[in-house]
Amino acid sequence: MNAMNRLLTSAALGLAIGVTGVAASFAETPANMLVIANRIDDVTTLDPAESFEFAGSDISRNIYQKLVNFDPSDLDAGYQPEIAESWEVSNDGQTITFTIRDGLTFHSGNPVTAADVEFSLRRAVVLNKTPSFILTQFGFTADNVGETIVADGNTVTITTDKPYATSFVLNCLTSTIGGVVDMQTVMANEVDGDMGNEWLKTNSAGSGAYKLVSWKPNESVTLQSNPDFYLGAPAMERVIVRHVTESASQRLLLERGDIDIARDLNPEDIAGARDADGVTIHDELRGRLMYLAFNQKHPELSKPEVRQAMKYLVDYEGMQNSFLNGQYTIHQNFLPRTFLGAVDENPFSLNVEKAKELLAAAGVPEGLEIEAGVREAQERIEIAQTYQNALAQVGIKLNITVGTAKQILARYRARELDVYIGAWGPDYPDPHTNAGTFAFNPDNSDEANATGLLAWRNSWDTGGLTEKVSAAVVENDRDIRQQMYSDIQATFRDTSPFAVMFQKIEQAAMRDNVANVNLGGATTAVSYWPITK
Repeated sequence: MNAMNRLLTSAALGLAIGVTGVAASFAETPANMLVIANRIDDVTTLDPAESFEFAGSDISRNIYQKLVNFDPSDLDAGYQPEIAESWEVSNDGQTITFTIRDGLTFHSGNPVTAADVEFSLRRAVVLNKTPSFILTQFGFTADNVGETIVADGNTVTITTDKPYATSFVLNCLTSTIGGVVDMQTVMANEVDGDMGNEWLKTNSAGSGAYKLVSWKPNESVTLQSNPDFYLGAPAMERVIVRHVTESASQRLLLERGDIDIARDLNPEDIAGARDADGVTIHDELRGRLMYLAFNQKHPELSKPEVRQAMKYLVDYEGMQNSFLNGQYTIHQNFLPRTFLGAVDENPFSLNVEKAKELLAAAGVPEGLEIEAGVREAQERIEIAQTYQNALAQVGIKLNITVGTAKQILARYRARELDVYIGAWGPDYPDPHTNAGTFAFNPDNSDEANATGLLAWRNSWDTGGLTEKVSAAVVENDRDIRQQMYSDIQATFRDTSPFAVMFQKIEQAAMRDNVANVNLGGATTAVSYWPITK
C-alpha cells in the first residue's frame, strides 16, 4: 500500500468511525486532500445533460468546462471565456460564433475541439432530459440541431429562433447542461443509442479541474485532480465529499479534524462551532429564495386587498432573527441579490392592524379557513407555524399539511393548495430564470398544464407582466434590461400572489487552515480548484 492509499484509508476510516459516534482521536486530513461533509442524497446522475440537482451541480462544476463560465475569484464580473476564447454576434442578433481555445485536453488526453462542443450541445437537446429546456427555449430541437448548432474548423455557431439578449444566451451556457463532454470517450460507451447516457451517470468525460474517481449514492463522491488543467494543477489533489445528514454529526467530524468543511450545520451548531478551536465560519449569499404562494382560484385569496394583507402578516424580522438566524436574510423580490436587475426594496413588515384594515375592505368573512402545504423540512415547518400564529390574530385559521417534497409539490403543481410554503433556486444565472417563472404565464388555463411556471401554479395571469418579461429577455442594452427587471419587480411586489420572504445565506464551517473557499454565490456552484490548505 503506497503512502497516498494509506492516507486515504486512514481518512475514510476516521470518517466512518466519526459518523457512528465511536470516540477516537485522529490527525488532521492530509495537506493535499479536501474532505467535505454535505448532504448529497439528491444526486441521481452525473451526466451534465441530465443532472439537475444542487449537489450534482457542485460535482459537474469541477469536472466539466463550458464555452463560457464564471471565475470563482470574481463572480461579479459575470460570464468569462473558457473553452471559447472569444465570440462574435451577427448583426441580426440570432447567431453567435465561438472560437475555440487551443491547447485544451480532456482527461482522456483527447483534445477539446469544436466538434466536441457541437456534439455536447446537440446531445443535450436530443436526449431531452429534465434540464433540456435551458437550451430548447432558444428554439433548438432534435430535428433542427444539425442546422442550428454547427462546428466548422475551430469555431462553433449557434443560431437561435429569434434575437435574444446575448447575455441571456451566454448565461444559460454556464449552467450544468452546458458542460462539454469528450465525444470519443462518450460514444465508445454508447449502449442502444443512448449517446453514452447510462455510462455518464456514474463516470466522467470532462476537461475540468477534476475527474471522477467514484460516486457511491448516498455515501460519497471522490474526485482526483487534473494535472493538465488549463489554469494549473489544483492544490487539492483529491476531494472527497461525504454524505452526512445530521448537523450534529457534521460538527463533530469537523471539530475532531476528520473533515475540512461542514456545509449543512444548523444555526445552533454554527453558533457552537464558532467557539471551537481551529474552526472558522464562511458566510456566502446564495440564490435560493423562500416564498409563500397564494392560489388565485380561491375566492378570497384572489382579492387584491387580501394579497396585500397576506404580505403584512409575515413576521420577516422575527424569523430572520430567531430560527433562521444567520442562514436567511430578508429579501422580497424574485431576483436574488447579485443578479442583473436585482433590487433591495423590502416594503413589507409584520403589521397586523394594516392587515385587518385590508381584510375588512375586501369583505373577508369571519372564520375563514385555508390550507397551507409544506414539505417536511424543519425551517419550512417553523415558517408555517409562525405564519399560522399571525393569521390567527386576524381571525384566519391556517391548517398546515406537512408531507414529502414529492407529495406537496404534486398538489401545488395541480393547483390544489390554498397556500404553498417553499423555496426556489435559479436554474441558470440570468434574470429570466426567475422572471420567466414568477411573472410569466402566457396561458392561465388548466389545460395549459404549465407546471414549470410558478405563476401558472398559482392560477395568476400576471396582469400584463408576461408581456414585459417577454420584452426584457430580448433587450440587448444591459442598462435598459436591468431597469426593465427593476420595474417588473416593483409591480410584482405590489400585485402578485407571492410573498417572497428570504434569500439563503450558506454558512460553511471549516478548519482554519482552509483558504480560498468560494461556494458559487448566487450564480453558480462551488469551485474546488482554488482551495488551499
